[in-house]
Amino acid sequence: MIELNGISKSFKVARRSSGMKNAIKALFHREYTHVQALQDISFSIEPGEIVGYIGPNGAGKSTTIKIMSGILVPDSGSCRILGYTPWQDRVNYVKQIGVVFGQRTQLWWDVPVIDSFDLLRDIYDVSPQAYRDNLDLLTETLDLTGIIQTPVRQLSLGQRMRCEIAASLLHSPDILFLDEPTIGLDAVSKIAVRDFIRTINRERGVTVILTTHDMHDIEALAKRIIMIGRGKLLVDGKLDELRDRFGRRKTMTVDYEQHPGRMFAPPELPGVEVANWSKDRAVIHVDTVQSRISDVINVISSQVELLDVTVESQPIEEIILDLYKEYEL
Repeated sequence: MIELNGISKSFKVARRSSGMKNAIKALFHREYTHVQALQDISFSIEPGEIVGYIGPNGAGKSTTIKIMSGILVPDSGSCRILGYTPWQDRVNYVKQIGVVFGQRTQLWWDVPVIDSFDLLRDIYDVSPQAYRDNLDLLTETLDLTGIIQTPVRQLSLGQRMRCEIAASLLHSPDILFLDEPTIGLDAVSKIAVRDFIRTINRERGVTVILTTHDMHDIEALAKRIIMIGRGKLLVDGKLDELRDRFGRRKTMTVDYEQHPGRMFAPPELPGVEVANWSKDRAVIHVDTVQSRISDVINVISSQVELLDVTVESQPIEEIILDLYKEYEL
């Protein structure tokens, strides 16, 4: 469905030093530098996948999305999506995709949301029946009933983002590109957006490419991640495999009752670090490659009476941070 081979893209950026003298000089003689946004990016995505496309700021994520959506033309390489080269046959191609940029809008600011939807219906040449069916579904699942007659400028950020997602799906696209779709949203709105993305992927088979800095979005939606840094492809694999590779550290919280005459002592096992402890609770970090959780529990239970034990996996943010550190991003 999506096939990128050797995509590269650079930008020419004007530069000058500060000060009035340099500003006047720049009017007659500009200096430029070239920024390599993407270098030889290659990957493929199958129909029905939800892929998290991640990387630090300036890594090239948005540039890749803009190339895949036909907005930008790469310097070299090929891109075939649904049988189209995005920047060569845009009119027919864009009817097959939906795009949401978290900091851009496709809705008209001063008119009610429904007027923007009606205009998009005409732009994409959606049949009346298909438009009514899609509008009813999107209005219900994204809870737009109370705001669809409201001008866009009067909506909150969360309300506007739900409308943006609905607008991108009115023409029943096969692929949905989401660039920071939950940026600035509150917890309730984020959960609503995530649930909706899962629903359209499961029920309609929509392929989703998600770029975000919110790792909870990645964890909730994507089974596969592609990570780039400094314009280069660094990681392409399943999230579970990354957990096995980097998420080996577990955090144990142990509640206990000390025996008379005996005190809790930190377990002297390799890869075990006691973050803090008191007379009735200890928080312990365990590297599961060096020591097993059961061994740590056995050592502690030989000293005190265990009341409760909870074990938590390494947070997804820490796993991604370890990835960034490994590649020195």
